[in-house]
Amino acid sequence: MQQGSEEWKQARCGSLGASVIHEIVARTKTGFSTSRENRKTALVLERLTGRPEATYQSEAMLAGTEREPAARFEYAMKSGSEIEEVGLILHPTIAGTHASPDGLIGRDGMLEIKCMQPTGHLKVFTTRTFDDRHRKQMAWQLACAQREWVDFVAYSPEFPKEMQLRIIRYYREDKLTTELEIAAREFLAEVDATVADLRKEFMQGAA
Repeated sequence: MQQGSEEWKQARCGSLGASVIHEIVARTKTGFSTSRENRKTALVLERLTGRPEATYQSEAMLAGTEREPAARFEYAMKSGSEIEEVGLILHPTIAGTHASPDGLIGRDGMLEIKCMQPTGHLKVFTTRTFDDRHRKQMAWQLACAQREWVDFVAYSPEFPKEMQLRIIRYYREDKLTTELEIAAREFLAEVDATVADLRKEFMQGAA
C-alpha cells in the first residue's frame, strides 16, 4: 500500500508507529512525560472508533512531504542504491505496532528521509548527527523489519548544493532495541486493558 493513502491510514489505526515510539519512553524529573498519556489516549480512541487520528499538517510539513521524492532521487544518485518503497511493516512479535520507513535497501538496509525546516537541516550539519527521537524511530524501524542499518537522509534544496543532502548511517543497537521492545509491550498492555475495561463496562459483549 502507498504511504499516505486511506488504506495505509486505516492499516495504522490503533497501532503504535515508529515515528512516535519516543513518546512512550519520554520522561521528566517526576516520571513519564505527558506525551505518553496523550499517545495512549489517541490509540484507545482509534481502537474504539475505528477511525485514524486526524493529524494537523502545517505548510512546512506538507512542503517536506512534497520534497521526499526529490530527496529519494538525490540519495539514490549519490549512494548508487536501489530503493524499494514500502507501506507498512508490522513488528514480528509485538502485536499493535509498526514502522513505515521511506524505503528498503538491499537485504540489510533501510532509508529514512527528513526534509526539515532550515534550522533543523542546519543542526544536522553542525552537530553531525540526528535528534534522539529520530534515533529511536530508526531503532524501531530496524526492530520491525529485522534489518541492520538505516541511512538517515536530511535534504533541503534551499541550501548551497554541497549542503543540500546529508547521509548518516545508523546501525542497529541491540540494547536500545530491547529497551524499546520492553517499553512497547508495557505500553500496549495498558492500551489493551483500557480498551477492554471500557468495552466491558459500556459496550456489553462488543468484540
